Amino acid sequence: QVTLVESGGGLVQAGGSLRLSCAASGLTFRSSAMGWFRRAPEKEREFVAVLNAPWSFSYTYYADSVKGRFTISRDNAKNTVSLQMSSLKPEDTAVYYCAARRSGSATMTESDYDYWGQGTQVTVSS
Repeated sequence: QVTLVESGGGLVQAGGSLRLSCAASGLTFRSSAMGWFRRAPEKEREFVAVLNAPWSFSYTYYADSVKGRFTISRDNAKNTVSLQMSSLKPEDTAVYYCAARRSGSATMTESDYDYWGQGTQVTVSS
């Protein structure tokens, strides 16, 4: 059974930082593309950042709205993927979800991901 467990969410003031983590189990982590998506209140879930399996070099993709502020990374020894968020804005307020693909190729398409965490709330106050 595959499980993804997010942690690190919380309340932060605008301009602050948070680091989200996702612990994965039950899957071949080194062969899996990983990603973060988010759902803001009354909006559809959207892509935030993804990275592919650790082949010879890494591919990472970011939504334009977070580029330069967020950094996705993975620790293959610990089966974790993280999202470092800086210069947070009120519009970053959302539930953040960790996602994994059976494939090692990262995509920005939500439906390509096979496994999902329960989500962690991030609230940015102005």
